Amino acid sequence: MIQTQLYIDGQWQSPIDQGTRAIVSPADESVIAQAAEATRADARLAIAAARRAFDGPWRQTTIRDRARLLNKIAELIDRDAEKLAHLESLNTGKTLTESRTDMGDIAATFRYFAGLVASEAGAVNEAPHHVISRTLREPVGVCGLITPWNYPLLQAAWKIAPALGAGNTVVIKPSNLTPLTTHHFTQLVAELDLPPGVFNLVTGGAEVGAELAESLDVDLVSFTGGAFAGESIMKAATGNFKRIGLELGGKNPNIVFADADLDAAVDYALNAAFFHAGQVCSAGSRLMVEDSIYDAFIGRLAERLPRIVIGNGFHGETRMGPVQSAQQHEKILGMVQAGIAEGARLVHGGKRPPGDVFKQGYWLEPTLLADVTAQMKIAKEEIFGPVITAERFRSEAEALRAANDTPYGLAAAVWTRDLDKANRMSRALRFGTVWVNDYHPYFPEAPWGGYKASGIGRELARIGLDEYTELKHSYINLAPKAMGWFGA
Repeated sequence: MIQTQLYIDGQWQSPIDQGTRAIVSPADESVIAQAAEATRADARLAIAAARRAFDGPWRQTTIRDRARLLNKIAELIDRDAEKLAHLESLNTGKTLTESRTDMGDIAATFRYFAGLVASEAGAVNEAPHHVISRTLREPVGVCGLITPWNYPLLQAAWKIAPALGAGNTVVIKPSNLTPLTTHHFTQLVAELDLPPGVFNLVTGGAEVGAELAESLDVDLVSFTGGAFAGESIMKAATGNFKRIGLELGGKNPNIVFADADLDAAVDYALNAAFFHAGQVCSAGSRLMVEDSIYDAFIGRLAERLPRIVIGNGFHGETRMGPVQSAQQHEKILGMVQAGIAEGARLVHGGKRPPGDVFKQGYWLEPTLLADVTAQMKIAKEEIFGPVITAERFRSEAEALRAANDTPYGLAAAVWTRDLDKANRMSRALRFGTVWVNDYHPYFPEAPWGGYKASGIGRELARIGLDEYTELKHSYINLAPKAMGWFGA
């Protein structure tokens, strides 16, 4: 049985009230860990430690020191990649192959920001010869980082690497459903010679996140998760007008035109919707297909869906694991039934797979709902599970209008051989990422985030580092002289 603790001010410790939470395997509902359950009081201790560290020795670290730190963390992730991948699959239910890929991406993220930090230099502005005018980027201060349950360590890396690289101190709160990889990551950080309080881990529920958002001693809060929680954090952050970064998910159209490479488009429609059982903020769950090929496309998907191997993520043949929690399982089933009630046609799935092996755990068949219209709730609301909803469109203008008719704006994809059409659609779609003839790739060098209700700010890329800095103009007059404007 795995036991986790809090990490505050350079020390492992139990919560003040000794609280714990059972961590359950989504594959069979067995208890796999007892995690420390922090309260507001524990969060306050962590925030105070981060404040002392930022106001004290950490401010003296150099750019080179921080770049070396990030590279060292990448080395430790590489060293423990298999252990981390095992914990990720155990806790989330995703396949081990997916988790191994995540660990490689996490190490790459730290290395990318290490290189970016190492190249940092303030800009010297044009000024009179007796003046030194510089534009500087300085750390924001204490950063509260709140991460989701679907990609626990990857999303943490997207925040931790730029936060530490910019010179901030950190209090991280992982999801109370999936804290195991963040806990092991903290063990790696504890191997390094960091001043106490630079990095703090508090595992717990919503009250811990609320404390990070409300605390006047936290200068920035970055949150990835649901829109309702994001709204609460945004309101709470106004107490000291702290900086906020919000990545809140999406309803992402995957648009297939009749002139697309259909073999590739069908294959990627499955990848877009069913990686990690559809529990991806950028999942292409909203399939939009041109009318002339719609029936054939749905038919080809219907042939493929029963062949998707569902099972334990540690089995090599598995291509899709369970969803993460009982709550998520019930929500997805409810949305599928609501879609059918609205008039959608169930082509495949919509239930727990047959067989004794699937009686325990949060299992769902890959599901396809056809004949969905843009007005249905299931076409507008994020499902966050292994469900494709398929709509028809008859023209480029209709596809564009329907795709943009959503409160979200995270990601979209377009499938066509017409590069002029691809360019028009890419420019007109109001989404933070638009893929053409592909789905899901991202790179540390490219920004990630969305329009509208998909959030505020960007992660990754140069801007992902800038999010954790304040911009300062430093003006030094080397030869001050009296002006005499108001007399001698």
